[in-house]
Amino acid sequence: MTQTVPSRATAALKNLFIGDALTMPVHWFYNVHDIDRAFPEGITTFEAPPTHHPSSIMSMHSTHGGGRKRGNEKPEREVVGDVILKGKQDYWNRPNVHYHQGMQPGDNTLNAHCALTLMTTMAGANQHYDSDAFLDAYIRLMTDDIPAHPDTYAESYHRGFFANLEKGLPPKRCAAVTHDTPSIGGLVTIAPLAIGERLEGTSLADTRALCRQHLALTHPDSFLAQVCDAYVELIDALLFRKVQESAAQDDSHVKTLLLQATRGVSKRDLTTLVESGRPDREVIGKVLSPACYISDAWPAVLYLACKYCSQEPSQGPLTALQANASVGGDNVHRGAVLGVLLGLINGKSDEALFAQLTAHSTISRAIEQLVL
Repeated sequence: MTQTVPSRATAALKNLFIGDALTMPVHWFYNVHDIDRAFPEGITTFEAPPTHHPSSIMSMHSTHGGGRKRGNEKPEREVVGDVILKGKQDYWNRPNVHYHQGMQPGDNTLNAHCALTLMTTMAGANQHYDSDAFLDAYIRLMTDDIPAHPDTYAESYHRGFFANLEKGLPPKRCAAVTHDTPSIGGLVTIAPLAIGERLEGTSLADTRALCRQHLALTHPDSFLAQVCDAYVELIDALLFRKVQESAAQDDSHVKTLLLQATRGVSKRDLTTLVESGRPDREVIGKVLSPACYISDAWPAVLYLACKYCSQEPSQGPLTALQANASVGGDNVHRGAVLGVLLGLINGKSDEALFAQLTAHSTISRAIEQLVL
């Protein structure tokens, strides 16, 4: 039990990127049998995405803004292809193309690159979050002629943001509201901000307020903001907690913190679900939706964290991240958030996998600058 605050923070951030890349090849697979067919041995390590995605509806999504395609609207400049994801628009017009087609084992998806972008902006002279610096870097990440990330897909919030930017709105007013604004993907960039600020001595109240303001730049939703508050408070409680006298006591304390994070933001009885012994695919798939919507995605993350937080130390967080991959749906963004919690809980990450991340050198440097 030799965890330190820096070791927890480092493990949390490493696991964010591991959880994202591990699950990428089966992202938004909504029939778990399709996962089994594509990967009969399960998702145990980094893999490339299959060519055929049986659940993909990317071809139905708008390329000129957030949400689905609407009628025959055809602006002079398409958001997808002309503004962001340059050279990738053709993939959006074909059925069953994988959302992350062309990515390689160990590649991180777009939202994880947004988290990395935020981390690099916090590595400046004052080591604090700056919304203008983040927005400038985010816009460069998304619009560079030479792609600064390997992804093919951008969620509604990205497309809505850049549609508004194209209309001439200032960046701080470009956030768009669509049917999936309150989604788990909005939390992917929160942990680096919260951890970095708390390590620099910013109060919890001020950190929580900063995270809300940051979230509103891309995900303006009051309920998601409540979940963000709960997430930041949970990050803080796990990061700075005192290790209990025995492993059993520490597990109990951790589970209490995880279950408290559902207060006011979930109607699900997670204690009953965790103690039920039901298969993960039954809990996340039948009781809880595997989709991105935060109303079920947040309790799904907490369920997995509760269930797997007391695994044998030799297994570390990988077992939980593999279980998250196996239940499908928006498992990439759940995996990023789950990875953060698991790292904070046990202060460990899978170093062999982390070294296989395509961008591991850049990520390692960003973590070191944020944590040390």
